[in-house]
Amino acid sequence: MMKYLLQVDFKMEGPYGEEMSKAFVDLAESINDEPGVIWKIWTEDANAKEAGGVYLFETKEDAEKYLEMHSARITSFGITDIRGKIFAVNETLSLINNAPIK
Repeated sequence: MMKYLLQVDFKMEGPYGEEMSKAFVDLAESINDEPGVIWKIWTEDANAKEAGGVYLFETKEDAEKYLEMHSARITSFGITDIRGKIFAVNETLSLINNAPIK
């Protein structure tokens, strides 16, 4: 069955680095309980004041539902200009390049 990648990024004032790691532990742990989530890679660029993540989901529907919920959640934090894209993963080619696909 095909897996789906969700890419999300947005402008954020901070925190970044170690402060971000401490501030968002509970959020990170809760993501593991979301339907269809296989993994997330957290992304940040403090100089550009951008953050986000790349997620792998079991189904496109799970990725779509998560994007909708997550967009509403971070909007409630005052974050705007949220960009989210969902891509089908070509597992055959990705596995050649050691992609962490379960």
